[in-house]
Amino acid sequence: MLREPEELQQILDLDLKDCGEPQEKLLKRCRNVIRYSVKTCHPRFFNQLFSGLDHHALAGRLITEMLNTSQYTYEIAPVFVLMEEVVLKKLRELIGWKKGDGIFCPGGSISNMYAMNVARFHCFPDCKQKGNWAIPKLAAFTSQEVCSPFKKGAAFLGIGTDNVYLVAVDENHMAPVIVLLAHYENIFSPPMPVLVVLPFQGALPFFVNATCGTTVLGAFDPVAKIAEVCARHRVWLHVDVMARLFFCFPHRADSVAWNPHKMLMTGLQCSAFLLQDSSGLLQRCHCAKATYLFQTDKFYDMAYDKGDQTIQCGRKVDCFKLWLMWKANGTKGLEQRVDRAFSFTRCALGCKSGANGPEFINLCFWYVPPSLRGQEGCTDYSLRLGKVAPVIKEQMMKKGSMMVGYQPHGDRVNFFRQVVTNPAVTREDLNFFLDEIERLGRDL
Repeated sequence: MLREPEELQQILDLDLKDCGEPQEKLLKRCRNVIRYSVKTCHPRFFNQLFSGLDHHALAGRLITEMLNTSQYTYEIAPVFVLMEEVVLKKLRELIGWKKGDGIFCPGGSISNMYAMNVARFHCFPDCKQKGNWAIPKLAAFTSQEVCSPFKKGAAFLGIGTDNVYLVAVDENHMAPVIVLLAHYENIFSPPMPVLVVLPFQGALPFFVNATCGTTVLGAFDPVAKIAEVCARHRVWLHVDVMARLFFCFPHRADSVAWNPHKMLMTGLQCSAFLLQDSSGLLQRCHCAKATYLFQTDKFYDMAYDKGDQTIQCGRKVDCFKLWLMWKANGTKGLEQRVDRAFSFTRCALGCKSGANGPEFINLCFWYVPPSLRGQEGCTDYSLRLGKVAPVIKEQMMKKGSMMVGYQPHGDRVNFFRQVVTNPAVTREDLNFFLDEIERLGRDL
């Protein structure tokens, strides 16, 4: 069960003191850390996309923590430098690319930020040295469903959040191509190179993000059609992937961000930023040529020292846990894992309504308590319905029975969002999930 912050602070005794404690006491503290933490591997944790646990990936994480190395040069991480190249190459092949580049990043948001930075550098290489003063005002486009990481990226890179244009969505929650097309066709007619500065509210379009599996609703943008627009106007297309790669045709993209720590349960964190470019664009964009790491007279090929491709210096080894899990399960085994998640999502929906199933593994719904049934015409109906999910979640958290997310969306008041990715989830867990919400909400 979840304790209040003040109570938990007293239980854990988090203060750091001058003198150390005996091993027995430390062991007790470790047990308390485990006891009072959320168990994201539990089959009744439906709160996030990274639920579940793969034991082979866990073994990989333990080994890399023990070795405590940094993935920036061949001399300090020879096995993992070679391994990362193999894993990235395999991921690119799944996309449909025969060549390319890539790097593992600390999270999906950072991968998306890499995409914006590389796209800007691709358009205006001078920006690395001369900064934003040497380039025009830029405009980036993304669906209004996934604005957060790209607005953060625009703020961090100095592009500015006002220059991230949010494309409206249609009734299926997918970015309609007609809106995106209108933006560009009005600017470039006839089609012109992106380096030609033409006014779009004072900004030059340089970057478009398409998403395959949005965080809340699990919606898919029409990547193939968006790619046609971007290719025609030489605008960088990035695809943020959360599902099976072949669902969304990301081979038409310039870059892809994919997080195996979500549906594949590789464990946090495991996020790949993949490029179709093989000219060394990633290296040129980020390199600083630190001589204390990247000497030019080493006994081996310096091409194996990949650390200068990143904005980091020290970098955790994220490829090994994915490699070991892949070795254990095979590509077919991992595909079956994803298929099972879709199957169980349809099962969860069928348990309630018998419908065909959602587009992705996000199951979004309201629970209407008995007191609100038949009250849809009342003026305060939406206000009262919006208070149901927070109250039910508070009860389940304090009871410790399960965990599921909720949020509002546009003009929709708070609704539950169940995510089923954990292979340990059974039909009994799904039945419990629905029954527990009914139990906790029947008196509201």
